[in-house]
Order: sequence, then C-alpha cells, then structure tokens
Amino acid sequence: MLRRNFIKTGSLAGLTLSTVLAASCNTTPEQKADIPAMANTADNFELNEATIAALQEKMKSGAYTSRSICELYLKRIDAIDKNGPKLNAVIELNPDALNIADGLDKERKDGKLRGPMHGIPVLIKDNINTGDKMMTTAGALALVGNHAPQDAFIIKQLRAAGVVILGKTNLSEWANFRSSRSTSAWSSRGGQTHMPYILDRNPSGSSSGTGAAVAANLCTVGIGTETDGSVVSPSSVNGLVGIKPTVDLLSRSGIIPISKTQDTAGPMTRTVTDAVILLGALAGVDTDDEATADSKGKAAKDYTTFLDAKSLKGKRLGIEASFLKGANEDVVALLKQAIEVLKAQGATVVEIDLIKQLKDIDKAEFLVLVYEFKDGLNKYLAGSTNKIKNIQDVINFNKTNAAKAMPYFKQETLELALTKGDLNSKEYLDALKKSQGYTRKVIDTIMTKNNLDAICGATNGLACCIDLANGDYDTGFSFSSPAAMAGYPHITVPMGAVHSLPVGFSFFGKAYDEGNLIAMAYAFEQATKHRKAPEFIKSLMV
Repeated sequence: MLRRNFIKTGSLAGLTLSTVLAASCNTTPEQKADIPAMANTADNFELNEATIAALQEKMKSGAYTSRSICELYLKRIDAIDKNGPKLNAVIELNPDALNIADGLDKERKDGKLRGPMHGIPVLIKDNINTGDKMMTTAGALALVGNHAPQDAFIIKQLRAAGVVILGKTNLSEWANFRSSRSTSAWSSRGGQTHMPYILDRNPSGSSSGTGAAVAANLCTVGIGTETDGSVVSPSSVNGLVGIKPTVDLLSRSGIIPISKTQDTAGPMTRTVTDAVILLGALAGVDTDDEATADSKGKAAKDYTTFLDAKSLKGKRLGIEASFLKGANEDVVALLKQAIEVLKAQGATVVEIDLIKQLKDIDKAEFLVLVYEFKDGLNKYLAGSTNKIKNIQDVINFNKTNAAKAMPYFKQETLELALTKGDLNSKEYLDALKKSQGYTRKVIDTIMTKNNLDAICGATNGLACCIDLANGDYDTGFSFSSPAAMAGYPHITVPMGAVHSLPVGFSFFGKAYDEGNLIAMAYAFEQATKHRKAPEFIKSLMV
C-alpha cells in the first residue's frame, strides 16, 4: 500500500521544510552504512530484458533450459542483489527452485507443455503463502518461522501453469500498514531495498522488492499486491508495467491481508505482453475467496487477444487536469508529451477534475482499511503455524523486540486497528459507503458524462530519497487512490524519465474492463518504447 496517500496535509504542490530537507537525500549515520558502495555497474547480463516469449523460443530450440535460466537468475541475484549494487530486493530464495525446473524440463522433453509460462522463473512478494520451505512473513520479524500449510490460490494457479517460484521479495513491512511515518521498502526482517536506477532512492511501497527485482532483471516477471498504490507505484518508479486488476478477478486467499474491499495481487513486468500473459495465469474463481465468484463470465480466457497496437484510435480519454499544473514541471512535461502521443495515435483527450471531487475521501478510506485490517489479519494469524495469533501478539512482540523490530518508526497503525470494533460497526459501514460507494459513483459519472474509455494521468511522482529518519514524503503526484477505493482496474506503463528516474502513465476504468485498458496500454507502449534498463547510479549527488 502507498502509505503516504493517507497523510497528505496540504495541496499536491505544497512542500514542508522537512520535505525539502528529505529531498536532498542527506543521510543519517545509520543510513550511510546501508547505501550500496557500487554504482554505474557495467551490465552485460545475458538475460537482460528477456521476455517470456523470447525465453520460450530459447527453451524450444534447446539453447536454454528452465534450469539454466534459473541458474543465470540465481547468479544475477548473488551479483546484483546480495553483492555489487546490493539492491536487497530478494528476501528469501526457494531451495527447491532448480529441482522444480528440472521437472519442468523433463515435461518439455516428454512433449508436455503447460502453456506460455512453462519453466519461467517468477519472484513473488513475501506476503503471499507458499506451501513449501519458504516462509511468509510480510517482512515482519514477528512472523519469522511462519510456514504456510499450503499455497495461496494464485500460487496454485502459477504452479499449474508451469512457473518456477524462484523466491520471495522484500516489501514495506505489513504492506506499509504499520506506521504513519514509515519508510517504504523497509522491513524489520528484510531491511531496506534500493531502487536500481538511482541507489539512494526508494523503490516505493509496498511491492518494492518485486519492483526493484523485475526492473534489475533478477527474474523474468514478478508478483506484487496492492491495497492502494502498491502495484502501480513501484511499477511506475521502477520503469515497469503494473496491472492492478479489478478486485475479485484474482483470489486473495492465502495472502496476508489489509483490506477485503481493496486488496488484490497483480503482475509487475517489463512489457505489457508479459503482464497480460501473467494475468491470465493468475486469474480464476476460488471457493475460498467467495468474492471471485463475481468474476465468473467476466474474466477473459486469454488477455493476449487484446494486444492491438492501433487500439488508441477512436478512444476518448480523460486526463486529470490538476496534473497539468503539478508540483514538478519535468513530470508535467512528460505528461504533456504522453498526451501528444495519445492524440497522434488517434485518441481524443479531454481534461477532467477527478481528484477535486474526491477531496478528503482518503480519510474514510483509511478508516475502512483499519477496520478490515484488524478483521482480516486476525483471521489470517489465527490459522497460521506461527506463535503469533493476533494483532495484539504482533504489538507485544514488537515492543519486546523494539530495537530490531522498530528501530526507525513505531506501530501506531497496528495499535489503532486494535481499538476498532467488528465489520458491523456503524463507523465502518459509513466510511465504506463514503470511500467505495461515493468513489465509484464519481468515476462512473465522469466516464459516462464525458463518454470516456479510460481515465489517465501520471501514475505518481519521481522516486523519493530513502529517509529512515523522517519517513516517506510526497513527490507531488499520486493517481492510485481512485481506482483502488473503487476496486477498479488500473494499468501503468513507462512514460519516460527525469534525471534517470522513471515515471509511469496510468489508464484506469470501470470494473472488469481489463481488456480495453490492456489494449490502450499496449498501443501506448508500442508507440513510445520508454522502458529502459537501470544503470545502478549511486546518487544524483555524485
């Protein structure tokens, strides 16, 4: 989750003194020890920017096997993630990965192919259950030793598709729902993850490890989860394609929760095509997540059928007007260039005022999330194999182990959740009506009134500096909340970069309109080709 959405205290352009100081990337003594020593690394990795289709062709020809591909990525992780630039994106490796790859190679040799994901290595966020030797901890020291009894439903889907789960990625602890002053990409179990484009920058939360790992070519594709911004924001700042699907399209069972009304997993990849292939592998109706029944008959069997490079022609797109007067003129310039691309591809662009109509809704959203977090996390922990069985146990553990569990920020969000009642509380129901219900009404009305195919804008601002002393700060743009609160689909695609810092361009629309959004995102990607591999620059100050 993108925690900073809930702590804005002024206009998007307003910067406090602490923000200006944080923006300089000045570091505390504690942070200096965590800044990678290596930068501007010559990068000749042979699988750089490799796509699913390219690797399938290599395996078909015999040039690679799933095992050899996995071995190359494992060496890459050792060289880039654990040493060298030291991204610290991978929190745990799967000790069975190579054996799984061997089995899939044998199937291929015997003529059995499970589909386009057969033998492809994937990294997944460490809040998703895997019924294997790896732990599922949400980055929390309190959950070290938590081994899930079985795979999450989406992991079962991936394994059935022939995927190799290479390992798990670091994240903002508890998916960035522990403190109002947290630093994204930091967890008490995994430490601080670094952004591969400029290493003293934050890869954004909470799917930060997945974002950094996919961007740095530590795997072919990755899985993140989002409550509000945690797929699209790290995808944007890491130069990736991220898809936050309609809530209910993908099962949430076996995923450490925040919100039953907003949580969803989603693909994070380097191309729209790979994101679409992965989305198809993840989707499915799950009896353990009753909400997925709503997607029956609405989910596509094959989302690759929507990949049409000419699909922007004739579309009507609403551009968030406030972004055209944003806090960062360089990001505004990229946005204006993107608008010209849309027009050149045959789209009609109109300005809309969505954010103004949703002013202060984030307060209601936060209240909804606090209630649902308590309900969902207590249920998850009650069924876990760990000694931690509820939120109170987490709070007690953190207090007892404060030096390691809470060295930079505390746990006031956990403590607030503990004070709330159940999901029949009037306060919760009123907040839900205001957050989800009103947001859907506003989006639907704007789209209908303007005859729009999608709403668009800058996904978010430039990556902020890592600042463990002060926590995250607002970079002037954020477009995750409307689709997140509504439960609607949202896709971000690379829009360009400022000072080597990537920025994404968003398309979102109504429920189960993934196909339409995919088509437009693909057309934009093919017309621009903005994705660039990271250079591991140490700092803008160097």
